[in-house]
Amino acid sequence: MSPSPPIATELRSAHFLAADSDRDAVVRFWTTARLSRPRGEIVSATLRATAHGIYEASLDGQPVTESVLNPGWTAYEWRLAYQTFDVTTQLAGDSGADLQIELLLGNGWYRGDLGFARANANYGDETCVAAELVITYADGSTQTIATGQDWIAEDSGIRSSLYNGQTIDARGGTTPLVTRVTDIDRTTLFAQSAPPVLRHEILSPTAVFTSPTGRTLVDFGQNLVGWVRCTIQGEAGREVVIRHAEVLEDGELGTRPLRGAAATDRFILSGGVDTFEPTLTFHGFRYAEVEGWPGDIDPDAFEAVVVHSQMNRIGRFECSEPLVNQLIHNSIWGQKGNFLSVPTDCPQRDERLGWTGDIAAYAASAAFQFDSADFLDGWLHDLRAETEHTEGRIVPLTVPDVLKYANFPDGFTLPWHRATAVWGDAAVWVPQALWHAYGDRDRLASHYPAMVLHLESAEKDVSPTGLWDLGNQLGDWLDPDAPPEDPAAAKADPSVVATACLYRSASFAAEAAEILGEEADAARWSRLAETTRVAFTEHYVDQGIVLSDCATVYALAITFDLLDEPDRTRAGERLAELVRASSYRVTTGFAGTPFVTWALSATGHVDDAYRLLLERECPSWLYPITMGATTIWERWDSMLPDGTVNAGEMTSFNHYALGAVADWIYQVVGGVRAAEPGYARVRIQPVPGPGITWARTRLETPRGLVTCEWQVDGDEFTIDVSLPEGVPGELTLPDGSSPRLVEGEVSARCVLDEPRTT
Repeated sequence: MSPSPPIATELRSAHFLAADSDRDAVVRFWTTARLSRPRGEIVSATLRATAHGIYEASLDGQPVTESVLNPGWTAYEWRLAYQTFDVTTQLAGDSGADLQIELLLGNGWYRGDLGFARANANYGDETCVAAELVITYADGSTQTIATGQDWIAEDSGIRSSLYNGQTIDARGGTTPLVTRVTDIDRTTLFAQSAPPVLRHEILSPTAVFTSPTGRTLVDFGQNLVGWVRCTIQGEAGREVVIRHAEVLEDGELGTRPLRGAAATDRFILSGGVDTFEPTLTFHGFRYAEVEGWPGDIDPDAFEAVVVHSQMNRIGRFECSEPLVNQLIHNSIWGQKGNFLSVPTDCPQRDERLGWTGDIAAYAASAAFQFDSADFLDGWLHDLRAETEHTEGRIVPLTVPDVLKYANFPDGFTLPWHRATAVWGDAAVWVPQALWHAYGDRDRLASHYPAMVLHLESAEKDVSPTGLWDLGNQLGDWLDPDAPPEDPAAAKADPSVVATACLYRSASFAAEAAEILGEEADAARWSRLAETTRVAFTEHYVDQGIVLSDCATVYALAITFDLLDEPDRTRAGERLAELVRASSYRVTTGFAGTPFVTWALSATGHVDDAYRLLLERECPSWLYPITMGATTIWERWDSMLPDGTVNAGEMTSFNHYALGAVADWIYQVVGGVRAAEPGYARVRIQPVPGPGITWARTRLETPRGLVTCEWQVDGDEFTIDVSLPEGVPGELTLPDGSSPRLVEGEVSARCVLDEPRTT
């Protein structure tokens, strides 16, 4: 097994600083230091910093980095990232011998009253920050300026909360505080490897209008995550209030889905021209309600700043159906909004947690759309650390696991101390997606220990039958037929779901162990996989009919390869029957949705898979688009056909999990697949179906750009393919002919013939 990441030895000269202040106050720590040599003799300068909370660092009044919300969110008890910034250029010049260093400290995730149902979960009562600046001069001498007791602490006058928003008073003024030196467990420090959070797109308003009750609303045309930056001039002391929400209800700002999150920024004017940017919070929104604006509103005064973790876009897809193109657009924006330091379920309400089930469902899609390797690798280290420290060494439902500090009301419980299928399987399925997408053996090794922990915890709830039918399960969460108040009341038997998931996870763990040379483990997990498969078919399958007889159980049984012939063929037929009986409306939740189109196309029911994808009535993937969605919704019917918001307490309009069909679109409709991990060998195998006449797919793989373009004209299919130099490929045409080896740029055509299978 791979060891944990090494412990950092940096920041040794820096003290962690705290101050007693109002709970939401942003504290300013600063000092003025005399440089030991002229600035022109500076050869290099490096600033390192971190915090329990979030911080912003500046030198001589200029920020040291474009990144925001530093140091991000990690499993603070076990892992605290520090950042390193090269500030050589910033310090060079003729600015004098004195240097001012400033640190702003906000609550961030550390003391953010996180969670839902009034959980108010926090890691501690005290936030703190540390930094050290190391300067090297031309004569070889060095100077270190570090946080210490002599630094000045002030209440900056800024108030911030991730859920509630930020208040900025442009009139300035600070209140002196007493600097306290505190400390943390320094063995938790490590050099940040996950990408930082950055500003990305800047969106201008598409409309400014008045609501039925006279409120001023700004529409940015896209559900996004970030904040509103605005420029204002008005009388000193005037307060401008900006509230945020994803949707409108009855023409007014739809804040009910935010639950306890106020999502409100307040800007107090100086009397001059003020530019406000609330960088110590973030909101999920499309619409902003503006109150207190002086005079008429100029749309050019507003900008929506999009923030998320740094990721390069690597995958692109478009086709002849505009609604499918919008679905991919929505998936992309859902990933951007929820890949903010950790992979969250949603970015707007009083939750924003790293639910493991969401990313387990979505990881394959995520890894195709963006280079997610560094982002998810960092999160998986947190998953491992949290799992190693939980009671029973269970993968938590959320990572980081702040909910262990939750103050839920009496009677509210979650399956904290039992392994949970899909959610716990993130320990296996996310590394599996990364392995297939990027082929990094060292990272697979670092993630393997968490796979072992998950499978060992799941084994404890395997009954003598060989089934995972003990413990607590969330099952096929958010089955569209479940009542809004009971999202776990799915059609699929939770033990059928769990046992199928156990087989998939054990199978990949065996594969990973073999790749890593862990022969005993490979044999162990292979035995578990085989006994699980035998138990599944013995207890849950009768002549191809799977217990609870719903789309999800067939999707899992087929896609995870739990069935031999003729059960597999019969299960595929039964799944197609169920899909047709539902008039091609979706009937699956979190567990089944990523796999239902895969199961249909893999068993020869390609036309049914396409019709399921292209259905527009609720519930379906395209229904939200007909309702104006620009991101993936949490519920199939987060907004009802009459334009009202679903009455359930869980009604987010930016949840990526149900967009996991994107993986099937990229690979089956688009035709680009990894024949070997990291695309060392590429499989080009588009499978056309009714309703789409052409598709174009591009993927920047670790070995270069792969493109695939195809179109259908009558019964003639044509395709153009480009592979990176030196990367072998296999091309399978949809006429049933055998695959052929290809390299470089290839064009081919065929006459379509049935059956079309994947």
